[in-house]
Amino acid sequence: MDICSIRQTRRGRRRRGMRKTLRGTPDRPRLAVYRSPRHIYVQVIDDLAGKTLAAASTMDIQGMETSAGKTGNASAAALVGKAVAERAQKAGVTKVVFDRGGYLYHGRVKALADAARAGGLQF
Repeated sequence: MDICSIRQTRRGRRRRGMRKTLRGTPDRPRLAVYRSPRHIYVQVIDDLAGKTLAAASTMDIQGMETSAGKTGNASAAALVGKAVAERAQKAGVTKVVFDRGGYLYHGRVKALADAARAGGLQF
């Protein structure tokens, strides 16, 4: 196995283990993160109703000023965290459960979480 498939397998194992206990409810929806090499995506999901309440990504903030126009870095992830916090508060959500999607809590994922907390979300 090459290193990419090993990393993908490890992430999948972490993700399945976390999703056994994480559930988004109407009073505490799930803040789900997906990270690709170029972009980062985040959604606020009510799993019981099967609906997305708010979402943001670096695709949405293309017009915003990121560091040197890059979207795959921690400063762009912080902008996405701030944007999803604003959109979630417009939807009436203040408390969420953080689902990091099997990614390690480091770098872009941590920057997004810190910005969402600073934007007013509690988790």
